[in-house]
Amino acid sequence: MSPRTTGPGRAAGRRTDAPRTDPLPRDLPEVTPHGGAVDDSPLLTDGTVDAVAVQVAPGREGDDALAPRSGTPQAAARYGIDLAELAERAGLTGAAGEAFTVHLPRPVGSSVVLPWSGLPPRLVLVGVGDESPTALRRAGAALARATRGLGVVATTVGAQTHHDASGAADAARAVTEGYLLAAYTTPRTGTAPAAPAPADLVLLGRDGPRVEAAVAAARTAASATWLVRDLTNTPSSTKNPEWVADHARRLGAAAGLDVEVLGPRELAAGGFGGILAVGAGSASPPRLVRLTYTPSQTTGRHVVVVGKGITYDTGGLSIKPREAMVPMKTDMAGAAVALATVLGAAALGCAHRVTAVLPLAENHVGAASYRPGDVLTLHGGTTVEIANTDAEGRLVLADALAWADATLDPDVLVDVATLTGAASLGLGKQHAALYGTDDDTVAALLAAAGRSGEAAWHMPLVDDYEDAVRSSVADLRHVPSDRAIGGGSITAALFLRRFVGTRAWAHLDVAGPARSTSDKHEVTEGATGYGARLLLDYLDHLEA
Repeated sequence: MSPRTTGPGRAAGRRTDAPRTDPLPRDLPEVTPHGGAVDDSPLLTDGTVDAVAVQVAPGREGDDALAPRSGTPQAAARYGIDLAELAERAGLTGAAGEAFTVHLPRPVGSSVVLPWSGLPPRLVLVGVGDESPTALRRAGAALARATRGLGVVATTVGAQTHHDASGAADAARAVTEGYLLAAYTTPRTGTAPAAPAPADLVLLGRDGPRVEAAVAAARTAASATWLVRDLTNTPSSTKNPEWVADHARRLGAAAGLDVEVLGPRELAAGGFGGILAVGAGSASPPRLVRLTYTPSQTTGRHVVVVGKGITYDTGGLSIKPREAMVPMKTDMAGAAVALATVLGAAALGCAHRVTAVLPLAENHVGAASYRPGDVLTLHGGTTVEIANTDAEGRLVLADALAWADATLDPDVLVDVATLTGAASLGLGKQHAALYGTDDDTVAALLAAAGRSGEAAWHMPLVDDYEDAVRSSVADLRHVPSDRAIGGGSITAALFLRRFVGTRAWAHLDVAGPARSTSDKHEVTEGATGYGARLLLDYLDHLEA
């Protein structure tokens, strides 16, 4: 076994992150379970591996010494090095996310033989904390960043002799997810040198069908997140509604999905007044895309995921300040999540029917821009009074939700959107605001958030705030007329609730966690891809 050999979807030779005209989809690093141990695996002596990563954990309560974990004593013996002393000298605490690389010296002269001669010349000490899934994802992420630019890394991180098959699989999945998520880099254009490619990873001490299945599932989940990040990070000078629709059509066809794309003419005929109004000020007309995955056995449920797809948001005539406009290429993160979810469901062979709906528009300024004070007629005939053209997301979602309710017959209807600044003000940048009309659906999504590490917080649909969406000239007003009500994320959810009929419905306002200003653990700067892994986990655990 040699991880350097060409694998599925991988070009011969070393992969790079060089710029590509069409960057979707991209290859991820290879992750290979390997039953060998650090003290006997021939991989460490045949020139395959460039570094060995071992794990350390905090000592027991009252003990300042670091606690070695499976593989670390064996590596110390094979290399002839006191790794515990090196870790303490480096100031490691064993906390999850720590990583320290030891570069071993080479001998001077051919007659000198060092204990590590013939072994990989680097040792990486990685903190694993309490070895929970969250801690192991962070450990995997730290390892990815510490070894970027190398060829192959072998690691014992997450390997424990006391794990049963289930525990070993869970640990392998967490480490793999963290590693692959942190290995991501934003695609670049221009002449600057490409970022060093991430190393391929060998998981020492892990093998067997359950571990292999866990690694494959982690790879699919990470691939979904990479796709969301790539789409969301693409500049809006490239990414308009037609571009996203074309990519969705191509990716959906390759995955065997049923794909439907509605252009301006079909949107007008279908009465999609919200999508058309939001896109009217742009030279790039709007689209609506539907992609459906149907399993071979249709005994499961039908889950429809609607994602807000504003490919750029100036605010329209209610124009944003310059600073607020800079990150608005990411305002279609919800649509990217919906697309990645249906593709991931197909790749995993999900037992449930899954449909993604992508309402796509660019909220721009032009002679045809919609205005505060206008009244729009949305799909199904509901009229809406406009008060602020910078609250465009709820309009395209309302059209798409009403259409999904009327034509797709979902058992569960979920929408994902970078919808309100109020959500990030209330919950910060690491939690999504979760609303829902069905307790079981909310509970299942919260459980998936806990397992995936993509945190969410259940928020109330406060009936007393219904006055916020009442209008004197139309069926609804899309932003509150009374600022004293507050609760901007809640009132936006109350508006959307009017368009889902009696369906079991959940709304994820991801305005906070969809973007990050810096790398942290498995999260990367820019678009984070939040939501794809959560929804794939939800589908995986959803009962028929």
